[in-house]
Amino acid sequence: MARFNPLEKNKYQPNVSAFLGLCGRNYALILKWLPDESEHDTQWIIEGEFGSLVVTLLENTKYTQLIEISRSLPHSLFVTSPKVVVRIYHDAQLAEVLTSQQIFSFKPVYDYPNIHMHQADEKFQVNAFLEELLKIGCHSIVPS
Repeated sequence: MARFNPLEKNKYQPNVSAFLGLCGRNYALILKWLPDESEHDTQWIIEGEFGSLVVTLLENTKYTQLIEISRSLPHSLFVTSPKVVVRIYHDAQLAEVLTSQQIFSFKPVYDYPNIHMHQADEKFQVNAFLEELLKIGCHSIVPS
């Protein structure tokens, strides 16, 4: 008979439906300002109510695109400007963060605690951050 140990935490189980919903919302937000035709290394600025985003097209294939999104912040020694690399899947209508800051690939789930102090649901959290970043209230696109 298994004993219940109140000190043992439940292991995090990712909610795939919630994650796909989040990636779908990010895709819809990106589509509002993603140009139909763009070439590799094209850069543009999205002006919004709460700031601006600098977007660079890194890769453009038939069904996917790879973009880098960054938000300029005033120079600070303590805060780095947010930057993410996002894979856009047009066939699946999803947008997923591939890299963010110094994290170059995400595991679906992290053991916690871990040496890098990633949250158990770090992949979900970074994509949720992208959703907030995309909600700055884009009003106009300025070619760079």
